[in-house]
This record gives sequence, structure tokens and C-alpha cells, in this order.
Amino acid sequence: MIAIDNVLISDEVVQGQFVCDLIKCKGGCCEDGDAGAPLTDEEMDKLVEIYEKVEPYLTTEGKEVIKKKGLYHYDSSFGWVTPTIGGEMCAYGFRDEKGIIKCGIEQAYLDGKVDFKKPISCHLFPIKVKETKTYEMVNYEPRPSLCKPGCSLGAKLKVPAYVFLKEALIRKYGEDFYTVLEQIAEQYYEKQKS
Repeated sequence: MIAIDNVLISDEVVQGQFVCDLIKCKGGCCEDGDAGAPLTDEEMDKLVEIYEKVEPYLTTEGKEVIKKKGLYHYDSSFGWVTPTIGGEMCAYGFRDEKGIIKCGIEQAYLDGKVDFKKPISCHLFPIKVKETKTYEMVNYEPRPSLCKPGCSLGAKLKVPAYVFLKEALIRKYGEDFYTVLEQIAEQYYEKQKS
């Protein structure tokens, strides 16, 4: 376990190897789950602010679900989450010509329409954050079958999960946090060599 301020990070974040392999997993994390993507209060406000610009990127089914359920809804197990289409794909998702699920919010961001990339829970995946009143737990939790291609590619390329998720970790915790995590990881890998 690694502790940085009030954040407890699983050793697997440093030791696990991961590189998302969209060609093989087809973006399955956007439809394989018990609920939609968990959202922060700020992200719910942001969805209200940007929805008009994101809407053109969504499927007809996604727009209908959002019209019925709202931009987000409360799930008794996971808190505030994005709605899903029939309990599967996130209402903000769409399939590209290769059958890969992409995020309409992220596509709007990449096209320069909005300044919000996507929910941080999506950006960090397969890292999951659990908050308590005194600290946050940061765990590396790839799904056994769905993330198998990403784990295999990460091992092949020798890319630790924290390196693959650098942008998301910095977005969540800041540059200083990431620098400390990187230093701890480097010490770990130096010990492995000796």
C-alpha cells in the first residue's frame, strides 16, 4: 500500500501492467457493469452545462433514455451515475464503424465543442476510487475477461498501469501527486532489478 497525503494507493497500480486494447475489448467497459458511470457533483453540473453540445454525438436510443431518466440518476449501490440503454451501454456512448463503443462526451471534447473530456471514473478505468470520510482508496481493478487484452498488451509493452493512466491521475490528483507516485514506483522497479 502506498500513502500520499490522504490517498491510499494499491501496490497493483504500480505493479500491474495495462494498455487499453480497444480493437479487442471494443470499449466494453462502457456497457459491462451494474450501472452507468459514477459522477461527482461537479460532473453532474458540467453535464447540464454541456449537454446541448454533446447531444448531436449521441444515438437516438441514448437521447431517448436521457429524455426519460435525465442526464444522470441516483443508483442505490453506486450513487449518481449516467443512465444506460436497457441496463447496458452508457446513454452517452455510440458505436463507431468498427463496432467500438466511443464516448459522445469525449468526441465532443476532441472536436473542440466542450472543455470536459469525460467522467473521471471513466478516464481512470481500470483504476477505481473509493472515498471514505478520511481518505480515498485507489485500486487497480481490471475486469478478468473484459480487460484481459489490455492486461496482455500492457505486459507485452511493459507499461505499468500508473504510466498508462498518467493523464487521468494528474487530472484527478494533480502533478505533484503524480510526481511522488512516479518516484515511489521508480524505487520499486529499482529494487526489482537488484
